[in-house]
Amino acid sequence: MLKRYISIPRFQRFSSTKMATPVWRPQDHVPKEVKDLLSSSQQSHVLAFLHVVQLLKIQKRTGWLDHNIEPCESIADHMYRMGITAMLIKDARVNRDKCVRIAMVHDIAESLVGDITPFDPVGKEEKHRRELATIKYLCDELIEPYNPEAAREILEDWLAYENITSLEARYVKDIDKFEMLVQCFEYEKNAGGKRDLDQFWSALNSIKTEEVKSWALDLVKKREEFYSSL
Repeated sequence: MLKRYISIPRFQRFSSTKMATPVWRPQDHVPKEVKDLLSSSQQSHVLAFLHVVQLLKIQKRTGWLDHNIEPCESIADHMYRMGITAMLIKDARVNRDKCVRIAMVHDIAESLVGDITPFDPVGKEEKHRRELATIKYLCDELIEPYNPEAAREILEDWLAYENITSLEARYVKDIDKFEMLVQCFEYEKNAGGKRDLDQFWSALNSIKTEEVKSWALDLVKKREEFYSSL
């Protein structure tokens, strides 16, 4: 099995009322079709994993739903454009292929955990526990039986992003914020400047790399020009 990291705990939109619930476990939130595949005499770990990944295609990003934006992007939509954005990096020190890999797996735990935001009643530490438990479960139980090397790489890429342990991870962290702002501006334009999404723009302060910061500042300039033209 893969090396065990500190673990534990699906996020469902809880009410704000605290409830005494059992410890959250990713296996409790795996779709029935996945469980059936894993328990069948003709197991297909590849298909089981892809069924889980499909959940990223149908789950909408919580921040946009909270602002009544429908239709809005899915988690997979966000990750895809991040991956494409990573391919554009010019910094010669950066392994772009590694950035694309990290971008494509950084939110994969949300397939079972859901898109938890700072405004949800699930705290930061609990969010981390759930996502860590989920990525370990996916790697150990769904990926490793078919391809141990892929399981190791996906876990390492996820942990690199979570802990920002490389320049590539730092870039992807910044691209995560930048892509969100690009999407935010697109929604603002679609609404003719009548939708209040100002709170998202504080993410600018979290962008550290000079290259992504330059993209973000250009975006801010375009946004200012848009609102000035109204």
